[in-house]
Amino acid sequence: MTVPESGLSLFRVLTRATKSADSDCSEVEAEVVRLFDEHRTRLLRYVFSIGLSVHDGEEIVQDVFLALFRHLQLGRPRDNLRGWIFRVAHNLALKEREASHKRLDSAELDEVVAARHVDLSPSPEQQLAFSQRQQRLLAALYALPSRDQFCLHLRAEGLRYREIAEVLDMSLGAVSNSLSRSVARLERADRE
Repeated sequence: MTVPESGLSLFRVLTRATKSADSDCSEVEAEVVRLFDEHRTRLLRYVFSIGLSVHDGEEIVQDVFLALFRHLQLGRPRDNLRGWIFRVAHNLALKEREASHKRLDSAELDEVVAARHVDLSPSPEQQLAFSQRQQRLLAALYALPSRDQFCLHLRAEGLRYREIAEVLDMSLGAVSNSLSRSVARLERADRE
């Protein structure tokens, strides 16, 4: 999936925020723009993995970086900003997913879920074995508890165990157990 460019939107948001600020924020703005460029694509992929639309995902990412701008502008800690960014995105995405599910009636929700799980990419030329393997792995992935799915998605985005623990508010041991258990289940599904 290609991710639409939303850098200009973030620039506009930051420009509005800096105009309203009393102090010179050019260093903070530059740092936020650098972090945005560095993490936007991974963050969008993670937000999409939670089940949000492209539009909602872009809104969440912009909100995350606006919050980061405010966080840094207020002189708050700069420890592990990547983990901080993913944690804020995670929390906002879950809130948005819950709000959007409440807005949909059950029939619409079934359509959205079915459309999200339909694999549109296989062509007639693709091997049957590949398609069956993909279905087994997806079924095994979706059968995992949501927390295990979140751990896998965050690890796939390159976050370290400690960062995943911070994002999901889990212990380091729980992250390790979750990832080990999830990978073992996926390996078993792959061998079937």
